[in-house]
Amino acid sequence: MDRTTALARLRATVAAGRPIVGGGAGTGLSAKSAEAGGIDLLIIYNSGRYRMAGRGSLAGLLAYGDANAIVMEMGNEVLPVVKDTPVIAGVNGTDPFRLMGPFLDTLKRAGFAGVQNFPTVGLIDGVFRANLEETGMSFGLEIDMIAAAHERDLLTTPYAFDTDQATAMAKAGADVLVPHMGLTTSGTIGAQTAITLEEAAVKVQELHDAAKRVNPDILVLCHGGPIAEPADAQYILDHTEGIVGFYGASSMERLPTELAIKAQAERFKSLTL
Repeated sequence: MDRTTALARLRATVAAGRPIVGGGAGTGLSAKSAEAGGIDLLIIYNSGRYRMAGRGSLAGLLAYGDANAIVMEMGNEVLPVVKDTPVIAGVNGTDPFRLMGPFLDTLKRAGFAGVQNFPTVGLIDGVFRANLEETGMSFGLEIDMIAAAHERDLLTTPYAFDTDQATAMAKAGADVLVPHMGLTTSGTIGAQTAITLEEAAVKVQELHDAAKRVNPDILVLCHGGPIAEPADAQYILDHTEGIVGFYGASSMERLPTELAIKAQAERFKSLTL
């Protein structure tokens, strides 16, 4: 699906008064199931593989594999089973071993409708983050990647973590901005440390406002941290202005899988001889 068609669909969804819902797909079955549920966007990136292997999503930020190679492998599993939903590739924009332009061209030829900046150094803070910025592995490269994707007419749905990044991503041509509230809570491998929903609503609004000042047409969703379940997303929608949907990865495939398989096993174990 091309960017024009995908973006027109998203705008039509909002115009009809319905939220845009994007979901991570770490497996082909996750993608098929989410599409059957009417999801608007499917996002695949390396953390989906780790997450569905029972590891924490932050494994995607560590040296356990080549993130950009993994997303291509996952694309081979997911893209053929998706019938009519735009599929977004998580791109490691700081990858020093790839020419980013040709790699984006490869993603487009493979059938991806767009890109997102993941793995992202935006999740890293402290001295380590400062050292990454100082040694050529900066968030600025992720902004450059989004700009290069926009030039190639790919749908761009980047994460941003503060107002400066939201502004920069909007200037780079982001179609959909996703204020990221941190690692998702809940479940067996979710975060224990997170901001509150009330704090998340304030922060999401700040990033929304910053992006809209640059591009009034940008679509802004919410993601992460305490926004783990549908009721959490509804709280954000009810306590913000202009937020038009939700992006979920752990929320869309890990948490439902944990609950459903556990419950099914319990039901079978309740049988009597």
